[in-house]
Amino acid sequence: MENEILLSEELISNKIYFIRNQKVMIDVDLSELYNIETKRLNEQVKRNLSRFPDDFMFQLTENEFQNLKSQIATSSWGGTRKLPYAFTEHGVLMLSSVLKSDKAIQTNIQIMRIFTKVRQMLLDTTDLKIDILQIQKKLENHDKNIELVFSYLDELSEKKENEKPRTKIGYKK
Repeated sequence: MENEILLSEELISNKIYFIRNQKVMIDVDLSELYNIETKRLNEQVKRNLSRFPDDFMFQLTENEFQNLKSQIATSSWGGTRKLPYAFTEHGVLMLSSVLKSDKAIQTNIQIMRIFTKVRQMLLDTTDLKIDILQIQKKLENHDKNIELVFSYLDELSEKKENEKPRTKIGYKK
């Protein structure tokens, strides 16, 4: 493992896409990371298709593929004849049981670590959003309370202005 060059987190995380409300990696990117041909990766998957249910892997639609290509400035896919497959986190994990090389195993370990970090970042972001919403609600309540105080002050000042002079009771000098 010391001799192998570990893939950078940035390289892997840049290959994680959000499609159909899921974090996925595309077969072309995975084959590049595993240092094998996409054709070979897909052959192994097809030989073990029972290991890849729909929630582990799915094929992109033409529209999804076009949207994905438009998000990437330079497409490394060129003229593919078939629509690519997208692997969810579980699908990528299952690839480790299908691809037996040491490179594939090490790459899978790194990918799983990145998926975990991405999930944690999303959770942290969600917690932050919840905190911000709570602060906003408090501020809205403060605004309402301040408006209420000012309306009471306005009422009191109007009463003071419209007040008739009171007749004094008591001893006169």
